[in-house]
Amino acid sequence: MNKELTKTLVDVNMGRLKADLCLQNVQIIDVYNKEIFKGDVFIKDGYFSSLGGNDVVKAEKYIDCGGKYLVPGFIDAHCHIESSHLSPSEFSDAVVPRGTTTVIADPHEICNVAGLDGMKYMLSSAKNAPLSVFYMFPSCVPATDFENAGAVLLAEDIEKMIDDEHILGLGEMMNFPGLFFNDQKVLDKLETAYKRGKNIDGHSPGIVGNSLDAYTSARITTDHECETPEDLHERVRRGMYVMLRQGTACKNVLGLLPGVTKENSNRILFCTDDCQPQTITTLGHVSNGIKLAIANGLDPVYAISMASLNAATCYKLEDRGAIAPGLRADCFLTDSLEKLDPSAVYIEGKLVAENGKILEKAPHAPLIGVAGKMNVKRLDKDIFKLHLTSDHVRVIKILPGGVVTKEEDAYIKRDSEGDFIHDENVDLLKVAVLERHHGTGNVGLALIRGYGMKRGAVATSVAHDSHNIIVVGSSNEEMLLAVQELVKLGGGITVVKDGKLLGSLQHEIAGLMTDKPLDYVKDKLDELHEIAVKEISDNTDIDPFMTLCFMALPVIPEVKVTDLGLFNVAKFSLEPLEID
Repeated sequence: MNKELTKTLVDVNMGRLKADLCLQNVQIIDVYNKEIFKGDVFIKDGYFSSLGGNDVVKAEKYIDCGGKYLVPGFIDAHCHIESSHLSPSEFSDAVVPRGTTTVIADPHEICNVAGLDGMKYMLSSAKNAPLSVFYMFPSCVPATDFENAGAVLLAEDIEKMIDDEHILGLGEMMNFPGLFFNDQKVLDKLETAYKRGKNIDGHSPGIVGNSLDAYTSARITTDHECETPEDLHERVRRGMYVMLRQGTACKNVLGLLPGVTKENSNRILFCTDDCQPQTITTLGHVSNGIKLAIANGLDPVYAISMASLNAATCYKLEDRGAIAPGLRADCFLTDSLEKLDPSAVYIEGKLVAENGKILEKAPHAPLIGVAGKMNVKRLDKDIFKLHLTSDHVRVIKILPGGVVTKEEDAYIKRDSEGDFIHDENVDLLKVAVLERHHGTGNVGLALIRGYGMKRGAVATSVAHDSHNIIVVGSSNEEMLLAVQELVKLGGGITVVKDGKLLGSLQHEIAGLMTDKPLDYVKDKLDELHEIAVKEISDNTDIDPFMTLCFMALPVIPEVKVTDLGLFNVAKFSLEPLEID
């Protein structure tokens, strides 16, 4: 806000200037009083100037909205744009028509690959998009010391960029063991936010009791990893904002909804975390979780308030989050508060989308410092060989419906060199993570149950959080082919079977994203899913690509695999495959 804008808005309300636009005959969602009232909304220079109710205020243009609801633009309180497979500009074109006008994004995926160059790219790519994109500077690059990422970002690196007006604070603090043991590097990162009064996002699955007190005493503001209504209640009690998350892999709106009350609703936000094109096109973006909550009993006005005012308040975005004089005119019209399908979306008072379509595509940014990130030292089938000394081994068990795994054991067959012998009748496959950033030649190997593949291999350069190459397959030869094809693409996804490439999707931006539009990416992913179901997998309870992406994430329980080997999250240490 500045005095020139103040003068303009005052002049409109006193009848000395005309507003640019009047949205007549609307039902306005009042997120302050938690009610709906009828009125006319006037907009001037991108800001709400008046709620009408008199004959003094006039406008250059009037639109009769026929009694539609006028809803403040939704704010996704925590997301990773990279998980959409889309560049920030294409992501904007995808989510704005669905009512999202602001996102708080954590770019730790691309920063794990490209460091500060990744952050610079994300800022530049979103700069001229209609979507307001704010970032939280990644706090854990790499996520742990038990893997190799493309960069290491310390407090001095954060200091170089955290003062940018589009960086609101420190991203999700996944390294809670480091916090608990007063790791100096963690404390130094927290200090970068403390000095500026900026937010710190949380990530504390399963943290309770004195550990939760220790975590929240660090003034960590939010958490999107609650598992139960009791978790929600305890975090709100300690002053945190809790996010109801509804993404593609992780969905906890229904699980947490019983913990939401009118009394604590002002501390509840909505987020997507990781949302893929199929979800966005078929269910919506952050609106998906909001609609689900409403359908299961949450008052629509309270739900909308959580997705607008609460998020704006949490992240100190004082210029948005409601339909009120002096705030940005970010809003949309809809016929139904249950369906929440926008017929028209306005950002800063400008019509930017109608009936699910963006009106003007956002410009793309040059790929400076984020292209060609596939530095693999060695590629031959021998790198996938296990040299086991026991038939009794630890196994990663995939649990459907999320990204949590379980450690199990199995008795396997080995060849003369100790390598695992695959049996199509046994649900057990080899999984490998290849370091792709520094050419170290590291290959972490493990065995996985629940993927459902009979023959073939799937490889991807999207492997949270360090985004090395992860590949699962029935043989060393199939795994090698899948990785070779992936390297040729410069990153993305590949599917092979019987020595042939069945399908692929290129991710030319850091091996994580593409500048191709939403519909193209969605169609290619649909094609790959169809191939997976018909040709390689008989487990329809999991997403073969999204699930694989998270098998290298060493901050989500119980066991995962990194480029250094099998990792036990509970013990926070590497462990051998052999049990005996």
